[in-house]
Amino acid sequence: MESDFSVKDINVVITGGGGVLCGAMATALAKAGARISILDFNVEAAETVCKAIRAAGGHAVAVHTNVLDRDSVQQACEKSLAEFGKIDALINGAGGNKKEATASDELSFFDLPSDAIRWVFDLNFQGTLLPSQIFGKQMADQGEGNILNISSMNAFRPLTRIPAYSAAKAAVSNFTQWLAVHLCQNYSTKIRVNAIAPGFFLTEQNRFLLTDDKGDLTARGNTVIGHTPMDRFGTPEDLTGAVQWLLSDASAFVTGVVIPIDGGFSAFSGV
Repeated sequence: MESDFSVKDINVVITGGGGVLCGAMATALAKAGARISILDFNVEAAETVCKAIRAAGGHAVAVHTNVLDRDSVQQACEKSLAEFGKIDALINGAGGNKKEATASDELSFFDLPSDAIRWVFDLNFQGTLLPSQIFGKQMADQGEGNILNISSMNAFRPLTRIPAYSAAKAAVSNFTQWLAVHLCQNYSTKIRVNAIAPGFFLTEQNRFLLTDDKGDLTARGNTVIGHTPMDRFGTPEDLTGAVQWLLSDASAFVTGVVIPIDGGFSAFSGV
């Protein structure tokens, strides 16, 4: 008898799966027996993850996708369905921040360019909403499914300097709760929607804030570590256990929640 935590033979679509964090999720889920469709604007990065999965005996395909273009997402859905026949789960992993939308000594909040703010907000929020519409409709039609969004510590405690990213991730958390209720009440109680909220993980989007050119911690990086009781940044592998739980039957009565994975950051007052 298989464990309730099993994800064996489920079909999972992951947007942004060519990135470090979602690539680790894809790899872990494939190792556990899931079949993976990686949707990414950078199809070369997605294919790199897929090749590693296939080399280890897993099943993965890469699909070039722009999560801000409805036709592109629809085509990705159709390609994933053609590959697997059914979509069991969607992980909305596409997102990120950019330096031009970040307040600094050189660029004040009052001068942040509107196009940079829009880029960050759209990528994180619209890039979650649009795939949820396309793949969510497929799940509504089949009467079951699982959507997992990627929120952030910023949704719990807005961080200094990054107003667009903080606002977008707060919107993702709110949307997660809204969509969980909407799909249960209007379509099927077998469709669940949850989110994880990673704490501080070094990625290409935030490295410039947390480390300097030599790789040493900046003042901000030291502050983060000082407010993280586990005294370290997270690693991509720290996310995979919670992801597998939320995609498995072990969390069958869990919907509309945002799970912090932050080394205790959100629990620490700083005193």
